[in-house]
Amino acid sequence: MGSMIAARDSSSRRKNYTQIILYGILICFLLFIPLFFQSPYVLHLFILTLVYIIAAASMRFIMTSGQIPLAHAAFLGLGAYVSAVLSKHVGLSPWLSLFIAAFVAMGVGIFISFPFARLKAFYYAMVSLFFGVGLLQAIESLGKLTGGLAGITAIPTLFNTASKVPYYYCFLALTLVSLVILYRFEVSRIGWNLKAIDQSYLVSSSVGISEVKYRVLAVAIGCFFVGLAGGMYANYNVTLSPSSFDSSVTLWMIIYVTIGGMNNFSGPIIGTAVLFLIPQYFSGLKQYAPFISAAILFLVIFMFRNGLVSIPGLLMAFYKRKKSTSKSR
Repeated sequence: MGSMIAARDSSSRRKNYTQIILYGILICFLLFIPLFFQSPYVLHLFILTLVYIIAAASMRFIMTSGQIPLAHAAFLGLGAYVSAVLSKHVGLSPWLSLFIAAFVAMGVGIFISFPFARLKAFYYAMVSLFFGVGLLQAIESLGKLTGGLAGITAIPTLFNTASKVPYYYCFLALTLVSLVILYRFEVSRIGWNLKAIDQSYLVSSSVGISEVKYRVLAVAIGCFFVGLAGGMYANYNVTLSPSSFDSSVTLWMIIYVTIGGMNNFSGPIIGTAVLFLIPQYFSGLKQYAPFISAAILFLVIFMFRNGLVSIPGLLMAFYKRKKSTSKSR
């Protein structure tokens, strides 16, 4: 019995070491991206991918509580517009305004989610969709402050340079820090309680887990990071339009999470990279992105129930079965 436990622990350690090595290789590759791809357009695509990775990962964190936040893109826009207005009209430093934008997005998320935290998935989704649309309408109605339907332009930048390299490294650092913090939350007691509420809010409440408290906390954390990403995006892109944060953007985020793998922390990262970066990078595929996404979605539903992130494990299991079969012969 002891030998079996030791073997299992050894296998688990090897798996963890393998993951650490793979993540290290990936981070090293990302650090050298500006050397491999010197085109400003390609760097722009990588920056947008990092923005959507933060947005999708923060959305998934909220979804671990069993809720579907259909206003998530609106909070991305809220962070962007708050940072833009503060840096352009108030004169604050963009480095300060983007953090204020993150806290504003978190505060609005708490304000909206608290009265409706007990609503279940479908009903919460409808309410959040309503408030997301209302939030964008409010931004549009502020006239000269936000530019209305035309949007806001000439937003102060983070760096006084036309090069996208500083922005790439800045967004990469923000993405890595955000993912590490979100992961630590997920594997902490907070994350376990959120998953318990998702499984059964009645059982979790019977053992003292507050459904309202933890669901509001999940929204607060998710909105903070998506607001921070939006604030930095505003001071990078220098131009904003309300149409860039409508409900269709939220639906794309849900697709990134679903196809990548909802039950795995790496799911939104893989889903965003495959469905956003690849079609955008290969410009000939850009117009077919919805059809490619639909085909991958059907493939995932029927063949990879746990998303694209499960493919390496399935291939490894297939290899081991084939190897054991050949040995038995």
